[in-house]
Amino acid sequence: RVQGNDAPKAVPAPSTQHPAPCTQILSRRCNSMSGKKKAVFVDRDGTLNVNIDYLADPEGYRLYPGSAEGLRLLREKGFFIVVVTNQSGIGRGLFDEKTLGRIHDRMKSDLAKGGASIDALYFCPHTPEDRCACRKPGTAMFERAIKEHGIDPRRSFVIGDMKMDIEAGRKIGARTALVPEPHNRQKTLNEMEGWGFRPDFVGKDLLSAALWILDRD
Repeated sequence: RVQGNDAPKAVPAPSTQHPAPCTQILSRRCNSMSGKKKAVFVDRDGTLNVNIDYLADPEGYRLYPGSAEGLRLLREKGFFIVVVTNQSGIGRGLFDEKTLGRIHDRMKSDLAKGGASIDALYFCPHTPEDRCACRKPGTAMFERAIKEHGIDPRRSFVIGDMKMDIEAGRKIGARTALVPEPHNRQKTLNEMEGWGFRPDFVGKDLLSAALWILDRD
């Protein structure tokens, strides 16, 4: 389940039948670090990149402007970057985990062109009807990352474009930043009035959220 300096060969992610949170981890082990890490949990579709429903072709993947810069700035300041994403297209039979892996390879390549990278990636392949613990706003993916990487949620942040991202962040005790999709921005802001809770920050994009986080670190 780990691909990185200490595990040169990729290991397939768990089956969708696995009862534990289903994840794919692309991890950089930091053996020299002591204590609990500060982290930024980042949603993928609609936050890091343009949201295309059930994207199944790596050629269709597009980072938002500023996403790579935002992640680069956060990592330069010592934040552990974790992408946490719902991918129900797998559970719906629209694409498989191998295809998702190719999309994430494209994501990493595009980030690298901007001098950025991530430390870990977790995905949930289930549909809402599966009622799993890992699909956001469930927190099983976050909890697994916290345990596996020694993350302190109180020092951490969650960035996302939807209510489910903010709700999950609040559940784990992290501070939250909402960055609505550009074409859904006003709709999301209007709906936020009925959520019963507020994000700690509302911004234009991932870069604006990263700058807000750095001001509070």
